[in-house]
Amino acid sequence: ANYGPNPICKGCLSCSKDNGCIRCQHKLFFFLRREGMRQYGECLHSCPSGYYGLRTPDMNRCSRCRIENCDSCFSRDFCTKCKTGFYSHRGRCFRGCPAGFAALEELMECVEGCEVGQWSEWGTCSRNNKTCGFKWGLETRTRQIVKKPAKDTIPCPTIAESRRCKMAMRHCPGGERPAKTKDKKKKKKNLMERAQKQHSIFLATDKTSQ
Repeated sequence: ANYGPNPICKGCLSCSKDNGCIRCQHKLFFFLRREGMRQYGECLHSCPSGYYGLRTPDMNRCSRCRIENCDSCFSRDFCTKCKTGFYSHRGRCFRGCPAGFAALEELMECVEGCEVGQWSEWGTCSRNNKTCGFKWGLETRTRQIVKKPAKDTIPCPTIAESRRCKMAMRHCPGGERPAKTKDKKKKKKNLMERAQKQHSIFLATDKTSQ
């Protein structure tokens, strides 16, 4: 029987005009649909989004998924597909994958990622393989890959990083100073020689004028 624009009694064993299906045929799932203040029963082959099919000896029913942001679930507490924008991980839905897991974008799942160890201590400050002779250098620290990712497409975090550092000894003991320092001294010497030469010329000119 049809009541109104929708065949609300399709697949029913018993049905009422006001409440729709009350009991469903074998293998169909009973779903209680709510529209505003009204609710009525339907008999469906599969449950809608956010529900899963619960089979019982008395009657199969559509039961609501209890997992937040779940689109379809296998059971009350295990989600099989999350809503758009959420990653599936062990039956739950996440905006971002937990620590130690990486996002597999094509499936919107969290898989085991690349696991790295602790950072080492910062190395010696050096520049051009020297630990002296410059004011600033670089120091580096590293860490090891403990566990490779399940998928080759998932990148590992960086395992080496460097930062600027100030050298403990700017000048090397008993060694030559950097070329830049020598150039500065040479330039200063040339300026002094030029000044002395100009001063000598000035004195000679002054005597001649007298």
